[in-house]
Amino acid sequence: MRTLIRFVAATAATGLALAPAAALAAPSPSPGATTVAKAGTSFLTATTIDAGQPVRVGASTGDHLYWSFRADAGQVHEVGVTVTFGKPRSGASTWTVDVFDGLRRRQACTAGAQTPTAEPAATSVTLGCTLRRVRPWAEPWSGDPLPGAYYVRLSVTDLPEPDLGAPIDVDLVVGATDSGGASGDDGELAAPLVPNTRAGTVLAAEPTPEPVAAEETDLTGWLPEAGSRWVWTGVGGVLAAVAGVAGFALTRRPRRR
Repeated sequence: MRTLIRFVAATAATGLALAPAAALAAPSPSPGATTVAKAGTSFLTATTIDAGQPVRVGASTGDHLYWSFRADAGQVHEVGVTVTFGKPRSGASTWTVDVFDGLRRRQACTAGAQTPTAEPAATSVTLGCTLRRVRPWAEPWSGDPLPGAYYVRLSVTDLPEPDLGAPIDVDLVVGATDSGGASGDDGELAAPLVPNTRAGTVLAAEPTPEPVAAEETDLTGWLPEAGSRWVWTGVGGVLAAVAGVAGFALTRRPRRR
């Protein structure tokens, strides 16, 4: 009996050890997908990619690289990044991959090496982030992932100063899988969370100033209105002066002869 219990415990431990490894598997590019060779430097200039579309771009150590992709309800997304170093480095460096939703809220990762540290002798470093399942509806305060645009940001958070600006190659793939099954949510988002990046209209010419009315050019135009704060400030000052003089007259002692 005791041997059977040990066998069951060992089997369960092996299953738990293998489950994260399966979850941490890097997403694979879609067959025939076009490789993207650029990246943005901010949320506004983020390069749009599709799930399964490979990205390979050359950059410099210290750059903040941004990409954006669309997520639908019921999907689970995995972000896989590999940074390859072009030359030897003087020290260890720590890299970070962050994912934000359409409201620029940072989303938590359920699996993956989100902030790994590359040793000086390493030629590359691998990052990963598995997002939570996208929900069709949620409370505004919950911060749960909702359908819409998502942003991926790759950056280095700690490195020796001599290594700043060193050339690197970045490979990135965003995988999407449909979890299936009933969502269990009682609502549905009216519109995807996509930021409004449309610029305003440009004026054709400078607006012409309106002419000043004739009655405002005389002295009455310089007088404050009856309900303005300048009038009440002046009235308050006069009343304070009168109260001070009256108080001094009442408390002044008569001189002795």
